[in-house]
Amino acid sequence: MVDTKGLNTWIELDRKALAHNLGLFRKLAGPKVKLMPVVKANAYGHGLEQVSRICAEEGADYLAVHSIEEAHRVRKAGVEIPVLIMGPVSISRSEELAGAGYEIVGYNIENLMAQGDAAKKLGKKNKVHVKIETGTNRQGVSGDDLACILDVITKHPGLVLEGVYTHFANIEDTTDHSYAMFQLERFRDSIAGIEKTCGNIPLKHASCSAAGLLFPEAHFDIIRTGIALYGMWPSRETYLSYMLIHGREADDLLKPVMTWKTRVCQIKHIAKDSFIGYGLTYKATHDMTIAVLPIGYYDGYDRGQSNIASVLIKGRRAQIRGRVCMNLIMVDITDIPGVRLEDEVVLLGRQGDEEVSADHLASHIGSINYEVVTRIAQDIPRIVV
Repeated sequence: MVDTKGLNTWIELDRKALAHNLGLFRKLAGPKVKLMPVVKANAYGHGLEQVSRICAEEGADYLAVHSIEEAHRVRKAGVEIPVLIMGPVSISRSEELAGAGYEIVGYNIENLMAQGDAAKKLGKKNKVHVKIETGTNRQGVSGDDLACILDVITKHPGLVLEGVYTHFANIEDTTDHSYAMFQLERFRDSIAGIEKTCGNIPLKHASCSAAGLLFPEAHFDIIRTGIALYGMWPSRETYLSYMLIHGREADDLLKPVMTWKTRVCQIKHIAKDSFIGYGLTYKATHDMTIAVLPIGYYDGYDRGQSNIASVLIKGRRAQIRGRVCMNLIMVDITDIPGVRLEDEVVLLGRQGDEEVSADHLASHIGSINYEVVTRIAQDIPRIVV
C-alpha cells in the first residue's frame, strides 16, 4: 500500500504497466534492435527520475531527453545507461556537455565546432547523432548542409559520428502512410550516401512509437519509444492502422501507466438557483451537493475542462460545475452517496469500472493526449506502485 497521507494531489505510476509497454516494444524490436525510451518533458509528465530508473532496470539500452538539464537529472537519479540529448545545447555549455559524456544531436556547424573543441580540450570525444531532414522541416539537415556537418564531424578530433536519425511528420494523424514511406525512402537514400563517404554508421534510427508499432522496416537499429511507453496510443488513426495491419484487436495492447489523484477538501450544500464559481457560468437547477477539490489550472488541469469534464469519486462520475480555478475545482456529488472529507478522487485514470483517459480530457480542449499529461505540474509527487 502506498502511503499518500498528507498529500492533496499526487500521481501513481504503475510499474508493471510501464514494464509491459517496454516489453511489447522489446518483442516488436527483436534481439538486434535497441530500445530508447523518450523521457523528455518530465517523461511525458510521468516523472523523469522515476521512469528513467524503471526503464534502466527493465533493460532499456538508451534514454532520450531534450535538454542538458534533463540529462543531468537522469544521472543524478543514478541512471548510467547512455543518454541522447535531442534538443539544443547552448554553445556556452560545450565544456559542461563534453565533461558529462552525453550523446548529442548534430544539426548546426557552430554548435558542433564548439562542442568538438571542448571535448578535445578535455581529451574526450562527443558522440554525435546527425539529424537528417526528410520532410518534417523542423530540426535537421540535408543537402550541402548535411555534407558540411559530416565533414566537420569526421575531421574534428573531438567528435565522432555515432548515428544518424530522422523523425516522421505524418505517421500518427492518418491511415494513409504514403508520406511516411516517402520520408523513409529519403532516409534510406541519405544513409547510403553517408556510408559511401563516411563508412559504416553504428546506429540508424527513425522509429517513434507509431512507426515502432506499425512498420518493422522503419526499426533500423533503435526504436525511440515515446507516448506508447506510457500506455497511450499516438492517435486514433494509429490504433486503427495497427488493427488493419496486424488483423487483430488492440484494446489491451498498451497499458496506461498514470493515475492522477486528489482529495475532497470540502463538501457543500448548494440551494437551487445558486451560482458556482467565477463568471457565474453554472447555475444550480436544483438543490445539490458539491465537493471542492484542491486542483486547478496551476497544476496542469486545463481551464477548458470547466463545466465539461468529470472526475471519479467512489467509482462514479462527478461532473465539474463552474470554472476550473487556479488551485480548486468544484464537482457535483449530489447523486453519489457516502462521500466524505479527504476521500480519494481520480482526475485521470481508472477507479472501479470507470475511467477518465487522457484522450477523453484532450477531446474537451481540442488537443492531444500528449499535452494533457506533459502539462501536469512537475512538483506534484510521482509515486511508483
